[in-house]
Amino acid sequence: MLDLKALHENTRIDHKSHPFQLFQNRCSDMKAEECILYLHWHEHFELIIMRKGSALFHIDSKPYVVGAGEVIIIPGGTLHVGYALDEGDVHYDSVVVNRALFHDFTHDPVHEQYVAPYLEGRVRFPVKPAEENTTCTGYYSLLNEAVEEMALQPPAYQLVVKSKLHALFTLLARTFMPQQLPEKSVGSYFPNRERFKQLIAQIEADPTGKMSVTEAASHVGLNAYHFCKMFKKLTGRTFVEYVNGCRMSEAEQLLQGSSLTITEIAARVGCDNANYFTKLYKQYKGMTPSQGRGRKEG
Repeated sequence: MLDLKALHENTRIDHKSHPFQLFQNRCSDMKAEECILYLHWHEHFELIIMRKGSALFHIDSKPYVVGAGEVIIIPGGTLHVGYALDEGDVHYDSVVVNRALFHDFTHDPVHEQYVAPYLEGRVRFPVKPAEENTTCTGYYSLLNEAVEEMALQPPAYQLVVKSKLHALFTLLARTFMPQQLPEKSVGSYFPNRERFKQLIAQIEADPTGKMSVTEAASHVGLNAYHFCKMFKKLTGRTFVEYVNGCRMSEAEQLLQGSSLTITEIAARVGCDNANYFTKLYKQYKGMTPSQGRGRKEG
């Protein structure tokens, strides 16, 4: 079962002295096109290692297909969302890293030349490094070793993780820096991104609220037509499809974690008509609400 809101909240980093965190996401029995990562953003870098299954991630409106064994790098500040590509389990590890982790290196001129431009956002690694240069596949052992340290947490694991991640960033910088100009600023991949972030924050505050397309469009300063086009480009879904998907995930949590009746749950997630709720739940979850509740009891 997937807790979308928990995935979003987990982007925070708990330890300021060692600002990195591991989230091992295990999404079971997913339906094709079902959301595995809630639309969100954060200031940190995120490295995703696909362990099982495959997924489609939209990162600032650009789609990326990721299969088992592949790694993607999500730049800080970008809006991103993910969906299962096929039915079945989707497992992936997510490593969230704040650039403050490497403050010890800020007076190192080599670090400043090669790694700092990426950490500061002046240039960006490719989202799929190994697709741009197959040499990068050999670097991923460093990331896997860092994940193992974070998962097991042996003594002084923080120092090992820090060294592994810095080596990874350095090798990636060595590979891609000659192709880029450090002095060239990287512009936003997605126009109106900041306005969309504010809209997302409002939807998260009340995911079952009844915000219309017109109201959502007004929040980002667009007419409904252009808003719908941009939202679809950003998420791969229409606004209504995306909101309904979030509501059905909320309903899934309530079905399996509360004693509310199906009619009460329908009302909780903004569906006044129980029959319509049943139709939506079956569309998004591949089963009726009664069957969804039965999964818990089974």
